Amino acid sequence: MIRKLNKINQVDFSNRIGISQATLSELEQDKYKPSVDTMLAIVECFDVDVDWILLGSRGSQNRAFGIRSINEKDGNMLLHFDKLKASDQDEIVEFIKLKINRY
Repeated sequence: MIRKLNKINQVDFSNRIGISQATLSELEQDKYKPSVDTMLAIVECFDVDVDWILLGSRGSQNRAFGIRSINEKDGNMLLHFDKLKASDQDEIVEFIKLKINRY
């Protein structure tokens, strides 16, 4: 999910976390579980929640990116939002609040 949300191909993602593309492919197919080193590399490179990486949906927290759950649409929105200047982010937050208050 992290690779797809960041729109990174398997070769680039595997290079960033220090494993082979073949290993990444097998991990994505659930052929086996990632090593602790692989999980830590994902946490460090992509700033994801450690609990979510370790526990996934079975964990009581079930958090990715510090929130309860995230779907692909929300993830894409967050990736774009993160690229904005702080003032633009604040403007968007205010716009969202305005839309919520309307309904």
